[in-house]
Amino acid sequence: MKKGVEEILDNVEEIPKQVRDDDGGVQDDGNRVRDDGSEKNPVAEECSDTETVVEKENLAKIQELMNDLQRTRADFENFRKQIEIQKENEKKATKFATVYKILPLLDDLDRAILNYEELKPLEKSLDKTLSGVNLKKIETDIEFNPDLHVAIMAEGDGEKEEIAEVLRPGYYYEGEVLRPAMVKVRKV
Repeated sequence: MKKGVEEILDNVEEIPKQVRDDDGGVQDDGNRVRDDGSEKNPVAEECSDTETVVEKENLAKIQELMNDLQRTRADFENFRKQIEIQKENEKKATKFATVYKILPLLDDLDRAILNYEELKPLEKSLDKTLSGVNLKKIETDIEFNPDLHVAIMAEGDGEKEEIAEVLRPGYYYEGEVLRPAMVKVRKV
């Protein structure tokens, strides 16, 4: 067997010079040889490079899809919160509109209580009921405040404005002015 190998070597005119390449393998006549003596297949290497490129492209697509998913989730969460805020605002507006509609009835009750002594006991009960639903009369025994009062008439020439008479009571509902009080102002 050794003789057959020697014969083959004798027939070969020139043996290519072996050179070490960058990754430590031995390059021989265009074929790559690993340190352990096994050959690297250039076709397999090309497939491996192609697979690496495809893997990188797939990873980039996955990352892009993940970013899109995160943005979509954030958009949906913001949309959900916005809808909740709109619902709350609509509930509040509906409550205010409903309470506002009963104010003329309360005005009539106030006038009736002022004119008929028999109805005076009703006043405390009415005030208690109104405070139970967060509806409260605006104070009129204070100095004139344009945020709380609407001046219909004014008397006098002074600089300080006092409330002389309440023409129509105003109301707070849930801490906000539902309707300002209509008053007559005296300037002192």
